[in-house]
Amino acid sequence: MTSRLFRILAVLGLAMSLCGFAMPAHAEKRVALVVGNNDYKNVPKLLKAVNDARTMGDTLKQLGFSVMVAENQNRQQFSETLLAFDRAIEPGDTAFFFYAGHGFEIAGQNYLLPTDVPAATEGQEELVRDASILADRIVERLQNKKARTSILVFDACRNNPFERAGTRAVAGGGGLAPMTQLPEGVFSVFSAGPRQTALDRLSNDDANPNSVFTRTFARELLQPGENLVQVAQHTRRLVSEMADTVKHKQVPVYFDQMVDDVFLSGAAKDAAAAAARPVDPPPQKVAALPPVSVPRVPKEESTNAPIASFSRHNGGWSVTFSFADPTLGISWRMAGNGDFRETGFIDTLDPRTRKRLPNPSIELPPDAAAGTIEVRYVDQSGDMQGPFPIKFDPEAALIRDQRKILDMTATSWLSFREFNGLLVYYSHLLSYRCAIREARIGIDTAVPDKVLKLPPCDLRDPSAISAGMQLYQKLPPTTQFMSVELTYRDGSVSEIKTFRTANRSNN
Repeated sequence: MTSRLFRILAVLGLAMSLCGFAMPAHAEKRVALVVGNNDYKNVPKLLKAVNDARTMGDTLKQLGFSVMVAENQNRQQFSETLLAFDRAIEPGDTAFFFYAGHGFEIAGQNYLLPTDVPAATEGQEELVRDASILADRIVERLQNKKARTSILVFDACRNNPFERAGTRAVAGGGGLAPMTQLPEGVFSVFSAGPRQTALDRLSNDDANPNSVFTRTFARELLQPGENLVQVAQHTRRLVSEMADTVKHKQVPVYFDQMVDDVFLSGAAKDAAAAAARPVDPPPQKVAALPPVSVPRVPKEESTNAPIASFSRHNGGWSVTFSFADPTLGISWRMAGNGDFRETGFIDTLDPRTRKRLPNPSIELPPDAAAGTIEVRYVDQSGDMQGPFPIKFDPEAALIRDQRKILDMTATSWLSFREFNGLLVYYSHLLSYRCAIREARIGIDTAVPDKVLKLPPCDLRDPSAISAGMQLYQKLPPTTQFMSVELTYRDGSVSEIKTFRTANRSNN
């Protein structure tokens, strides 16, 4: 009797310990702050920013967010509200920040204007900086709080609030500067592109209480089965079409540094359909010691799941895997296609393990089809981890790789040469044209006002420049400089780069 009682207690103790082990220390939650500023004291008041914030607040509540709504914030109130937002965020959370109101760009940085911002004039940029909220700082704060996903939306691309008749305004036009250097896990959306202004209404008869952007974006957020990129793309198309009806240029832009797809209103349609199918009951489990070197199914919260970077070259694709912790061996395969293959080793010792470093790279052929790469690795304890799925989309990977190269080599977009006159070469842009939706140039003007026609992208040989392609243009001999602006395939827009002919080559 006594031995039987001990056995029962032992089983109960094991069950309780397993249940305790399964409980997460912190469940991911959704937290949002929406801010709307109408009642400005020293610059023009706005009509719909507060309504926009309220609409976004209601929308996000429907999506399961805990929402803080702040209206007509002066500088001190804005700071205190951001501090409260900080305190509500815990590691692993999804954080959503929405701002409607006046925004202003100074030297490539975006500032959100509180209601008590002073009426600055030319040369008083520091007044605006000191009295406003730096948008980049909000990104830093969310990173410091270790939010897993950070979404920032700015409906602040209105006219220069400092323009006054008879005075010279603080330098700047409508719109905000692009935020291209975002950290991983951050997604940002702007209601209009650089140097564009956002419409509050389509006509005097437009009685909608929200701006053209917010009314569209809020509706798209609630569409089930759409990820953030799809929401942004659909919003961009719809807003652009509505603005065109009144002969206005407004194309919302987004900047995506997400590793995975993010769905705020339900899962992907395919996943939802799969979830609706009946699931077989799980088999009865018997406690046992796991066999050595059996791959472990990775948990979603795994801290050492690999990430991959893709690079296209003439011979095909190079894929490089990165791991947070040391590895003793790496293997891979295309999902469901044969056995795992070892990547081998390189002639370098890993100082953490004092063993040869596994080769972190593999090669794929140039015509490799889209699919899933499965990666597994041996950890420091000798246990096999994985396999981990990594999505391979050749077109998306090519665009991202070429976009990165263009950003890193911006000083090489154009080059000048004297040969029977002044010539400008743009072969560099041709080589990476797959990442470019539109290239605009300006001759002796800081505003690119002409479209530079580029040949279509050939995914089979994306960097090829054929004999019939036009590599250069002839310029007037008095040309002093040229400006260039690129619109990338994802809808984001580069900074305007200036190239002076005085630096041209004489080769």
